[in-house]
Amino acid sequence: MTSTVPASLTRTAEGSALQAVLLDMDGTLVDTEGLWWDVEAEVFADLGHRLDEAWRDVVVGGPMTRSAGYLIEVTGADIAIEELTVLLNDRFEKRIGRGVPLMPGAARLLAELAAHEVPTALVSASHRRIIDRVLDSLGPQHFALTVAGDEVARTKPHPEPYLAAAAGFGADPWRCAVVEDTATGVAAAEAAGCRVVAVPSVASIAPAPGRAVVSSLEQVDLAFLRGLVADE
Repeated sequence: MTSTVPASLTRTAEGSALQAVLLDMDGTLVDTEGLWWDVEAEVFADLGHRLDEAWRDVVVGGPMTRSAGYLIEVTGADIAIEELTVLLNDRFEKRIGRGVPLMPGAARLLAELAAHEVPTALVSASHRRIIDRVLDSLGPQHFALTVAGDEVARTKPHPEPYLAAAAGFGADPWRCAVVEDTATGVAAAEAAGCRVVAVPSVASIAPAPGRAVVSSLEQVDLAFLRGLVADE
């Protein structure tokens, strides 16, 4: 996890009800949820198993160990979780070698947050090797801090990743706005005490107190995020 926060970002955080914006990666900023499923299907096909589309909603957005363990269990594949995670990461990293497509509105939102010096973190259940590759497409300069799934003891849906990101900025979790695309990520952010914007990518997410649900990241801007935190 990176830990250097520019002084200008810290000063901006202190002057606003919104202290930081914490962003999920897969399915939120980059259009990769479908790529992950394709990779999982390919790897299991190599192992002699066919994945059922119904399992997709179960594995989306979660930590790789949970997804891998679930798919091993339901398919009966003869492979250890540790070996499978290596195969999945290797195949996915190769797939995104030439870059990944950004979700509509992602580039504009990141540019706006940077222009206003809003402390911004990338908080993902993906492993560090994958995050660093995707950052080539997102622009590492947009994030003062990043948290990877293999750098915390307990990843999403546990609140630890978002608590770690808020602590890295010296921010109060309830004054952090989180943007997520899955129920797993939303659960992690809300358990941490953050205000959440859900932009569902695969499975629907219902509105709830302290949670806004929109259909596209194009509906999210700095004013929207500030308003979400101000409502508290």
